[in-house]
Amino acid sequence: MGVFVYDKRGTGGSGGKYTQDFDTLADDAVAAMREAKRISGARCARIGYQGGSQGGWVAPLAATRAPVDFVIVSFGLAVSVIDEDQEEVALEMRLKGHTQEEISKALEVASAAEAVFESNFTKGFERFDAVRAKYRNEPWYKDVHGNYTHFILPFTTAEAREKFKDSLPGTPFRYDPMPTLRAAKTSQLWILGEDDFEAPSAETTRRIKTLIAEGKPMTLAVFPHAEHGMTEYEIAPDGERVSTRYAPGYFTMMRDFAQNGQLSGPYGSSAVFRK
Repeated sequence: MGVFVYDKRGTGGSGGKYTQDFDTLADDAVAAMREAKRISGARCARIGYQGGSQGGWVAPLAATRAPVDFVIVSFGLAVSVIDEDQEEVALEMRLKGHTQEEISKALEVASAAEAVFESNFTKGFERFDAVRAKYRNEPWYKDVHGNYTHFILPFTTAEAREKFKDSLPGTPFRYDPMPTLRAAKTSQLWILGEDDFEAPSAETTRRIKTLIAEGKPMTLAVFPHAEHGMTEYEIAPDGERVSTRYAPGYFTMMRDFAQNGQLSGPYGSSAVFRK
């Protein structure tokens, strides 16, 4: 088995301008796949994508543009970038013991922040400043985090523009991955961590299970007590998570699916769902 790893455009050893545009990144993935196939020549029996996190949006899209044998998504999402932030805010607030009313207020803050990011800091500040002023002194406010909402909460409008404008270039905040997933012809393995904060897995788990029930060529594996990156963790005295190890069975699972297109498990403590 071989792995072709490359730096995303505009990072590391890759040229070009950095972007988070999924269409562009999917085209880059196709180009990388074709180069890997060229290099491997006759040795290549099967080829596919493994995409982690953001790769959960990119890899399935790339698979619609050139034929591959498999797609593996690790700790990815079947919801939009906006939904990701909303889900993370709600999950974190819930785990800190806040009421549904407080969570709803936190999501109001997040929605205003998301609109600022979506506009690339060109508009939305009037609403954002108003909602911050409305809730800033409430006890729960300090616990509002999310995937990117927390970046701008402490800053004035001018400071936020200076620090974060162009920080998420090309991000398609409202990209809906479901049409691509429903149209999938390539076998896909989705591997999720049940305790993922950064890419909360509950709604994605529900959606992938629905696609499986509809007969789509998908397999879902959920690892309990695993977070973003598929690592297990312990809780430090300060309440922060400390990663301890990769979830047992995670790498074996990816190997088997890449080689055979199916799982023969068991794989650690994962729960596996398939047709």
